Amino acid sequence: MPVQHTARTTLRAAAAGAGALTAVLALAGPAAAHAEVEADTPQALAENVTLTFVSEAESDSGGFTRVRVVLPEGIAPGDVTLADAPEGWTLTASADGYTVAGPALKTGVDAAYKIKVRQLPDTAQLVFKTVETYSDGKISRWIELPTDGAEPEEPAPVLTLKPAAPGAAPHTPGPSAGPDSAPGPDSAPATATSQDTPATGNPPAQEQAAAHDDGPSTVLVAGSAAAVLTALGGGWWLARRRTTRTD
Repeated sequence: MPVQHTARTTLRAAAAGAGALTAVLALAGPAAAHAEVEADTPQALAENVTLTFVSEAESDSGGFTRVRVVLPEGIAPGDVTLADAPEGWTLTASADGYTVAGPALKTGVDAAYKIKVRQLPDTAQLVFKTVETYSDGKISRWIELPTDGAEPEEPAPVLTLKPAAPGAAPHTPGPSAGPDSAPGPDSAPATATSQDTPATGNPPAQEQAAAHDDGPSTVLVAGSAAAVLTALGGGWWLARRRTTRTD
């Protein structure tokens, strides 16, 4: 009896432990997907540094189609070139960063790519706010920073740098992207609440509409001009009629 009791107790403890582990993994599963960044030379003022970005898939019905990144201060869009990416994906510079996009990846496949940066800035940390788009329309925004020591739910990729090497000096920043490289409709967070959140660009369709739409002010001016011309014409006709009667 003591042996059987001990065996039953051990089995119950093991089952309870397995159940607790399963519950922990189930709770941690949805929050596991995130975006990460690594560098082959994580040092301030390092030159020709290759950064590797990995966006973990979290959609069950679509694959990645594009990844939008807002570059941190000190790295200009002109200082970035694409080093490696999924087949068919290309890099397009924007006003404050870049977009890597192409044919949709298979569902469940992580989006991994590499860029080469001309020179890293002289700072301790670099934050790369990232917006991911899937073929099923899902958008994930990894843009949050820790506040008051609390870990955010959607943390932005952060790269920690070592101090600059002795004698290292910053180069002149490269050219920025022109106005034609404005962010697209899903380029930035929809819930922009602080200056740390990148500004949202207008969708191309809206930009075209804004460029060609006359707007209510133009219609009002045209209507007012027509009314004035009508009034002047009516006044001239009345004056002409009175003159004819007098004659």
